[in-house]
Amino acid sequence: MKNLRKISMGILVKVFIIAALFSSCISQKQVMILQDKNVKSARNSFENKKKTSYLVQSGDHLYIRIYSLDPKTSKFFQTDMPTLMNPTYLYLNSYMVDEEGYINFSFVDRMLVKGMTLEEVKKKVQNTLNEFFNETTVVVKLVNFQISVLGEVGSPGNFTIDKDQINLFQAIAIAGGMKDFSNLKKVTLVRQTLKGSDIHYVDISDKNILESDYFYLMPNDIVYVEPRKNKTYLFNTFPYGMIFSTLSFALTLAIFFKVK
Repeated sequence: MKNLRKISMGILVKVFIIAALFSSCISQKQVMILQDKNVKSARNSFENKKKTSYLVQSGDHLYIRIYSLDPKTSKFFQTDMPTLMNPTYLYLNSYMVDEEGYINFSFVDRMLVKGMTLEEVKKKVQNTLNEFFNETTVVVKLVNFQISVLGEVGSPGNFTIDKDQINLFQAIAIAGGMKDFSNLKKVTLVRQTLKGSDIHYVDISDKNILESDYFYLMPNDIVYVEPRKNKTYLFNTFPYGMIFSTLSFALTLAIFFKVK
C-alpha cells in the first residue's frame, strides 16, 4: 500500500511538471527577429532610405540655430556662446508653431511653416537670411519628437528622441527589449496623420521589415508589442488551481494513511 501511494504521488508530480513545461515552451523560431521567410530567395542586402515626410503641425516646437563664419553674425544670433544640447535646452530655446501655423523667429517676420517638412522649413529660413547675411548655416530640429512603446517590452513608456530619426528596433531597444512572450509577427504601429490616426501591423521576425515604409518611426508614433496567445493560456487558462488542489488532496490522503 505504501509503495502504491509513492508511485501515485510520483506520477502526479511528473504529470504536473510535464504539463507546465509544455505549456510554457517557446520555440527558437518564435523569438528570432529578421528571419528569412523564403529560404530559396534568402538575401542580406536591403534598401530603405529614410523618408523625411513628417509635416510640421500647430503646437510643434522647432529648435532653430544659425551658424556663421562671420563673428558679428554669430554674435547677433548668439551662436558664439556655448550651448548645452540636451532636451531641456532645446525646448527652452525653441519656437512654437501657433494655431495659424506661424513661428515668430528672431529678426525674421512671422513665417508660415505648418504643413512643411523640416527640410523645407530649413530652406525657407536659409533663403530669408541670405538676403541679409553671408555665409550662414541653418539647423532646424523638431524638439517634440516623442514616441510610445507599450506591451510586451522590458520598460514600456513614452520616450523623447534626441536624434533626427529612429527605427523600430532602436525604439524597442530603448524600451528594454522584447520579452519572452512578445508576438514578433504582429507589432502594431499607430501613426498620427493630418486626418487622424492610421494603424499598421508589421512582422519584425521577417527580414523584409528592413524595406518597409514603417521601419523608421515618426514623431508621436505608438508601438504596441502584443503578447503571444500561449502566454494567455499559460497564465489564465492552464488549470493550476485544479492541479494544486489534486496534489494537496493526494498529499493529505497519503499523510492520513501513513498516520493510520
